[in-house]
Amino acid sequence: MQTKLTLRLEEKIIKKAKAWGKMRGVSLSQAVSEFLSQLPEKVPPPALSPWTRGLAGVARGGGKPPTDEALRQEYLGHLETKHR
Repeated sequence: MQTKLTLRLEEKIIKKAKAWGKMRGVSLSQAVSEFLSQLPEKVPPPALSPWTRGLAGVARGGGKPPTDEALRQEYLGHLETKHR
């Protein structure tokens, strides 16, 4: 069953797409339909950065969060390095 879909695009893009379709003898509806039919059924989740994975591990209990004293020492070390 076919259903109507409305797309809002810049006029410049529409003209370019219509010219492309005309050169190939393809309607824009057909071109969009063919493109969308090639999309995967399931989209894999985006890969997380190592930093984000580490945060997620801490939130799940997979890692120990740093103590207040460890955070304080790390910050003091940062300040010492910064102000040398």
